[in-house]
Amino acid sequence: MLHTFLNIIATIISVISLLIVAYGVFVGFIAFLRNEIKRFNGTYTVNNIRQLRADFGSYLLLGLEFLIASDILKTVVDPSLDELAILGGVVVVRTILSVFLNKEIKELAEDENSKSI
Repeated sequence: MLHTFLNIIATIISVISLLIVAYGVFVGFIAFLRNEIKRFNGTYTVNNIRQLRADFGSYLLLGLEFLIASDILKTVVDPSLDELAILGGVVVVRTILSVFLNKEIKELAEDENSKSI
């Protein structure tokens, strides 16, 4: 019974992860379209794309966090090498994304600070 319950919880968390990523894609696509319209209006800036990438990356990271939680539950329920490999792969991808996203956000903040001075 506990096995079934944990599988259901893991599946729900996986669906939440997918919804977060899908929402991020939707928001990112709308922001991309707005940015392309600005290109035609002549108000396009590279910082808009950089901000869009940072925002989209944040949604991806949040979705990956939920996916890691789901994979941890699946690994607890069925501790196989396949589940451990999937968990390890997701953690590695999340870590790499996090490093580059934090770098991008720091650069955006520095650009904003240099403009306001």
